[in-house]
Amino acid sequence: MSAWRIRDFQPGDLDALLALWNQHLATGTQPVYALSEVIASAQQDVAVVAVAGDEVVGVVVGRPAHDQGWVVFIATDEGWRRRGVANSLLAALEQRLAPLGLQRISILVPDEQEHVGALLKAGFADKRNLRFFERDIPVKADEIRILRELGGRVLSRDRWQRIGGMQHEKDILERRLVLPLASPELAEGFGVVPPRAIVLFGPPGTGKTTFAKAIASRLEWPFVEIFPSRLAASERGLAGELRETFDQVEALEHVVVFIDEVEEIASHRGGEPPSPTQGVTNELLKIIPAFRDRPGRLLICATNFIRGLDQAFLRHGRFDYVIPIGLPDAQARSAIWAGLVPPASQQSVDLDELVRRTEGFSPADIEFAARAASQRALERAVTRAGDSGRIEPGGPSTEDYRAAIGVTRTTVSTQVASEFEADIETLARV
Repeated sequence: MSAWRIRDFQPGDLDALLALWNQHLATGTQPVYALSEVIASAQQDVAVVAVAGDEVVGVVVGRPAHDQGWVVFIATDEGWRRRGVANSLLAALEQRLAPLGLQRISILVPDEQEHVGALLKAGFADKRNLRFFERDIPVKADEIRILRELGGRVLSRDRWQRIGGMQHEKDILERRLVLPLASPELAEGFGVVPPRAIVLFGPPGTGKTTFAKAIASRLEWPFVEIFPSRLAASERGLAGELRETFDQVEALEHVVVFIDEVEEIASHRGGEPPSPTQGVTNELLKIIPAFRDRPGRLLICATNFIRGLDQAFLRHGRFDYVIPIGLPDAQARSAIWAGLVPPASQQSVDLDELVRRTEGFSPADIEFAARAASQRALERAVTRAGDSGRIEPGGPSTEDYRAAIGVTRTTVSTQVASEFEADIETLARV
């Protein structure tokens, strides 16, 4: 959870834009475009701001020109620099420019421009000696319509970095998936066939969906999530709608397709009478080989109950890897807590204690406890205010978090955790 949020530029943000412009000038850097051009583009073209509370702490202004978008101005408040604001602003600008049919985004910056680091992290390439930065937009204009029909989207590029801890899982995914998929020619030179389909398994709430989205973000590929429960409502039936969805996906050059709780449509077949999902399982088993035939795509299936999957579903040739995703380690819990504790409490709360007390908690459990602690602190502040209505600013204390953690029921029981360890031994394939 970021300390800021991104929204579109509004007329009332003009004073904040001027303040950021003046801060930019104070650094000794002369902007490429004149102030009048920046204001005109902010009002007529595309502009987004980063807001912390009610304060605008960053702005980026873009202008479409033919098949290319130009960054006209980007600035971050001096108190918010080097915290990822610029990267988030650039990602938000791209999301708004992509539907206009643009193929790339470019920016001209002086040599002393402070956002060079953010541009490189956001995927821009430094062209020649002119400090000319450019990056390709990963989704073509004609693919935008298909993505909208599928409910797909291009995720911001910072999702991978935002996963704190879980380094073992990240290393496996980086080496096995991202490396060969992002560099197929390099992989081919070593005789490596890039993976086309994987299964993520683990107890509920351990972050399998988060990892799937992070993989798409890391690859810079569109992300399409298939919801079996929604497909079932179609007149075509679940099997027919599943087939139609994958037919539409074929039109995308690159894509990560994600099916969560895949056990709903790939459970054990057999029995008399046949199970209602048997036809759907058969259809999915036909779809996967066809999906695997084309490069530039990855199917990620996630399950909480890997033992419930049909045996034919997991065999070699359909899925390249079967990767366990377990409970967050101490480093991951620390990162999760750091993102959930509000700024007002960051200095006073004993983060190390919260990490120790939440061993065995899933990310969802930690988020529940954090919200409960914040609610407890809010109610206490309102009660103390009484009839005066003057609520003292503040946030939850370590004691609030202790109390919330104490009443949180963990998602993953000891038995489930034990079964997960056994499944790693018998079913994992990394």
